[in-house]
Amino acid sequence: FFWSASKERFAFLCCYCSLCVAIQDSACFIAATEEQQRRPLILLQRNHRITMSDYKPPAAWLAAKPFVNGGLSGMAATCIIQPIDMVKVRIQLGAKGGPLAVGAEIAKKEGFGALYKGLGAGLLRQATYTTARLGIFNNLTATLKDLNNGQNLPLWQKAVAGLTAGGLGALVGTPADLALIRMQADSTLPLEQRRNYKGVGDALSRIVKAEGVSGLFRGATPTVTRAMALNMGMLASNDQAKEMLEAAGFAKGGAGAVMGGAFIAGFFASACSLPFDFVKTRMQKMTPNADGTMPYKSSMDCAMQTLTKEGPLKFYTGFPTYIIRIGPHVVFTLLFMDLLPKIEKEFGL
Repeated sequence: FFWSASKERFAFLCCYCSLCVAIQDSACFIAATEEQQRRPLILLQRNHRITMSDYKPPAAWLAAKPFVNGGLSGMAATCIIQPIDMVKVRIQLGAKGGPLAVGAEIAKKEGFGALYKGLGAGLLRQATYTTARLGIFNNLTATLKDLNNGQNLPLWQKAVAGLTAGGLGALVGTPADLALIRMQADSTLPLEQRRNYKGVGDALSRIVKAEGVSGLFRGATPTVTRAMALNMGMLASNDQAKEMLEAAGFAKGGAGAVMGGAFIAGFFASACSLPFDFVKTRMQKMTPNADGTMPYKSSMDCAMQTLTKEGPLKFYTGFPTYIIRIGPHVVFTLLFMDLLPKIEKEFGL
């Protein structure tokens, strides 16, 4: 048929075949083009996955992370336990009755907001003291573990790290701690002796004006001593308890080990630190006698006068309230310290 076709039909057939070939080539070209367009997207997706998995946070963030997490953990815990802390201070300053009765009396006479008096100073204290102590402790333990070939640290090394971190952190946080104690104790003073601070900034500025910059560090010695005892009991016992619980069968990093270690740490932190906290509170709260002299010459003088005049058990005044206050604060702080890195990991931090 084709051989017998006329020249016009033969020419038409050639054009048709050429058109089919062109269409096929065009289809192949379009398919190839689409594949090429998809390929960068696939590679981009693969590279994105590789980038996210291989991403490393900036060195500055890695260095600051223990301090940031420590401060945020302490501040979150303080918001929860501030009313208990107020009751504890009032009992140490002579308020009569149990914790619930004292708390109810504060709310009745001064309003519910009085239970949160000094919260600003408390948050400032955590932003300084807890930021420093937990950041220093984490860095110290990490360094000691490297020196110990990655093995768990013996208890005495954890205790040394806790003592060091607590002392340095307390020195940084003493001004805020002094402002907190003054604000919480102010309403217990006679009307003519009340300072009526407007806030933490007002308290700090007025202390500097009246007593000089050194006045911000009044009671620094008992504050530092108390912090060393508290952090030795809290941080060393927490790490040790978690290791023992994990060795007993609890999942490493699991809720059982974390919460168990936190509760044990809360008890030891309270037992070790209350006598020092008692002396610190008295030193920071004291006002001049009628003759202008101070009731105590030093922290040691305060401790000796308390021991000789009131007996050794006086140092544990308010222990039930203190352990109720310190225990939850320690527990919440350590739980937040465990939770924050997990949240940050989800965001690649």
